[in-house]
Amino acid sequence: MPQSIVRHEHVHLYAAQPQTDAGRELSNAILELRHAEQVQADRSQRISGLGGIDLSALRYLVQARREDREVSPKDLIVMLGTSSATVTNVIERLVGKGYVLRQQHPTDRRAHYLVPTDAATALVDEVYGGHHGAVVSVIDDLDEEAVITATAVIRRIAATLDDLAKQS
Repeated sequence: MPQSIVRHEHVHLYAAQPQTDAGRELSNAILELRHAEQVQADRSQRISGLGGIDLSALRYLVQARREDREVSPKDLIVMLGTSSATVTNVIERLVGKGYVLRQQHPTDRRAHYLVPTDAATALVDEVYGGHHGAVVSVIDDLDEEAVITATAVIRRIAATLDDLAKQS
């Protein structure tokens, strides 16, 4: 029974249900999407063999590399919203696995940048490629009106949730 509760937790809305049948269907769909995203996050960690914070750090570093941006350990502290000690441990694990190199700062001998290796880029692409490809495939199958409507609804929900987060 405990696992049954866990498996079905994503179908419970902890607020009043929307007033219409269509609204309830949309609410259920959003809860199902949230659950599917969590399953994909767990899958990503499993495939990568990395913990959640290590995988997030690696993803940020690969993204920065693709944007030709340099990332310092201090930058990573801000991106991950964690402590210096935690980031130091994350960097050590990623360097140890051959996913990150420390590159000397050109003018400050004491500073360095974190550079993802080609192996890191390949891992991030492997871990997230299927997930993102599946999302893009569904989007590409929609007509333009459905895309515009879905975009507006998702952005409105996201903005409302962001406002709620700012209140706490």
